[in-house]
Amino acid sequence: MSEGVLQAEAPQLVLAAPGTGASMDPEVSAAIERLIAKIGSYNPRVDGDAVRAAAAFAHAAHGHQRRDSGELYIWHPLQTADILADLEMDQASIIAGILHDVVEDSPVDQAEVARRFGDDVASLVDGVTKLPDEMAAPADGGAEHRQRSERKRRAENLHKVLLSMARDLRVIVIKMADRLHNMRTLDSLSPERQQRIARETLQIFAPLAHRLGIWMLKWELEDLSFKYLQPAEYEEVARLVAKTRSEREGELAEAISLLSQRLSASGIQAEIQGRPKHLWSIYQKMQKQELDFTDLYDLIALRVIVNTVEECYHALGVVHDLWVPIREKFADHIAKPKPNNYQSLHTKVAGPTGEPIEIQIRTWAMHRTADFGVAAHWRYKEGGKEDSFERRLATLRQQLFATQDDTRDSQDFLRSVMENLLADQVFVFTPKGEVIDLPVGSTPVDFAYRIHSDLGDHCVGAKVNGRMVPIGYRFQNGDVVRIITRSTSGPSLDWLGFVKTATARNRIKRYLRRLTRDEDIVRGKEMLERELERRNLERIDLTRHERVAEVAAEMNYQSVDDLLAGVGHGLVSAHNIVERLKLRPEPAPVVEVPAVTRTSEPGRIAISVGGQDGLLLNLGKCCSPLPGDAVTGYVSRGRGMVIHRVDCPNAIKYYQREPERLVAVDWQDQGEEYYPAHLQVLVVDRVGVLNAITAILSEARVNISRLKVSTAPNRTGLLNLTIGVRSTDHLSTLMRRIESVSDVLEVRRSEPGYVKSR
Repeated sequence: MSEGVLQAEAPQLVLAAPGTGASMDPEVSAAIERLIAKIGSYNPRVDGDAVRAAAAFAHAAHGHQRRDSGELYIWHPLQTADILADLEMDQASIIAGILHDVVEDSPVDQAEVARRFGDDVASLVDGVTKLPDEMAAPADGGAEHRQRSERKRRAENLHKVLLSMARDLRVIVIKMADRLHNMRTLDSLSPERQQRIARETLQIFAPLAHRLGIWMLKWELEDLSFKYLQPAEYEEVARLVAKTRSEREGELAEAISLLSQRLSASGIQAEIQGRPKHLWSIYQKMQKQELDFTDLYDLIALRVIVNTVEECYHALGVVHDLWVPIREKFADHIAKPKPNNYQSLHTKVAGPTGEPIEIQIRTWAMHRTADFGVAAHWRYKEGGKEDSFERRLATLRQQLFATQDDTRDSQDFLRSVMENLLADQVFVFTPKGEVIDLPVGSTPVDFAYRIHSDLGDHCVGAKVNGRMVPIGYRFQNGDVVRIITRSTSGPSLDWLGFVKTATARNRIKRYLRRLTRDEDIVRGKEMLERELERRNLERIDLTRHERVAEVAAEMNYQSVDDLLAGVGHGLVSAHNIVERLKLRPEPAPVVEVPAVTRTSEPGRIAISVGGQDGLLLNLGKCCSPLPGDAVTGYVSRGRGMVIHRVDCPNAIKYYQREPERLVAVDWQDQGEEYYPAHLQVLVVDRVGVLNAITAILSEARVNISRLKVSTAPNRTGLLNLTIGVRSTDHLSTLMRRIESVSDVLEVRRSEPGYVKSR
């Protein structure tokens, strides 16, 4: 569902005949005809009846649904399609834009869309359709739980769209058109929702528009986000720009007149346009360079559009002959296009009044690509022939799929996308001249892992521009990089201290974890077998049983061994795995004792214990058990019952000496109590890592009752924390989030008492 929709009763689908516009508001019919005319202006083969049929179908599907503004809902998909037509997208994309909410917000299913409009349109609609609302938290889950669940659902939806984009980039263009119309109509939403949507737009969609070269969407998404995120600053910049507009327009007119005369005298036919800077870029420049508005002298910008590449360079000579060029402010993006296929000559000169003027020089084809970016090539793609731009975009697809492989859940995936794909970029070259874009601050190790995991794992050095550099060297734009490898070498802990990309960090961690993988698999198998025995469930071969493989796949593990290693490493609880296995009890008879559930009181714990009603309960300090652990109760003298984990050395000792004192215990998460849990976190010893970890715990509203930090000569640190959690599942979630921090090498659950008992 798009933002700002009020659901009405699900309508009955009564469709108008294609081309008739029957039973449709005259204003809606007129808008559809204007849309068809706009498509026809760049695509003479437009099938007007197909567009009308899609609009009639969407109109019937949405029925009387209205947005929060009160506007009839059909206007949103029509406006989304209109933005796609402005981008000159292909007909399938525009029809998908009209239909993009019907599966999500009406009784229509995907099969019906495919039957009526074809598999291509149905696939695009599926790519932008949000996941079902059952992922959201239940109404009685508490406000905090609902907020966490809603954040997770939004991350899952963005994850789905980005992976759909990796398969067909038209999906993200449709989604960005949808988002742009939502941003244009945010006024009717609450300030909280305005801020959330604007922040997501600025963090995800505007950088994606930049990455895909769609300037036409990028600038408006940024300015609208700026308006809602920082309204006071937005109004101030807008006021200052408006105040100086007349003065700048006069300077601009003089510059255009002078340049037009010179170009015409040189035999060059050119269109010269003023190029306004959008408000967000002005504000960003003021902030980054610590400038006052009055210190900005390059608000005047010109764009010169000519017919051929040769005329671009000829026009550049005319510009530099007319005005003095400013040193080090020239860039040739024609000879070396940007990875998003952007091409232009950029120069800055001292204009008629001596103030700087930015000038871009390009052909009409380059101009279209600069405005429309990835959208520019679908007009010519309907014949199915792959073009050079499609091949260039293959790199982006590879990066998205690599990010998917390197992350465990949707929130990690989005974090990696923002760090890897949407950060400020530096552009370097392979020895064969292929452009590789990396986040600013990237190193040869980041470059090596971008090319291939094996290249990264065996990297020992690099040559940049023909000379040897350390593997921690920070790239500059235009560097030519050659990686040097050695088959016997592998990643070092030190690498995590300087790599920039999430891909490199995750693959280095994966390599280092493989060093203890065999131990983790054995430990995980033993923990699962003990849990099965404790519950008196059927014995199975954990490495070969079909259901274990199914559970591994459900939890996004690549294999059963990966699942067992996750259990042994402490990333997932044995209790959770056994719950998912749903195995039958052993056929041997079991004597059941009625369970009694108590309410928590001082010195007591909410727990179900067979036949022990009224008994004082305590947690074993030696093993710090949690709800979800396999536990047993030891009836002590004077202390009542003490709850231990079944693998606690003390519990094992009691079983060997006094088995009659052990009582079967079933401890379920009550969702209200917090219990102490101990963590050991191995980190790269760098400034900020502790703040990052404590910020995660603070955001999750988790209390830290103890923290001890120690460092080692190899630039690593060990954090010992005691935190309050509700259950083993709660602890596992926190461990995964901590492990996603860039400088965290390993997270383990630890019990100080275990060490004392050994």
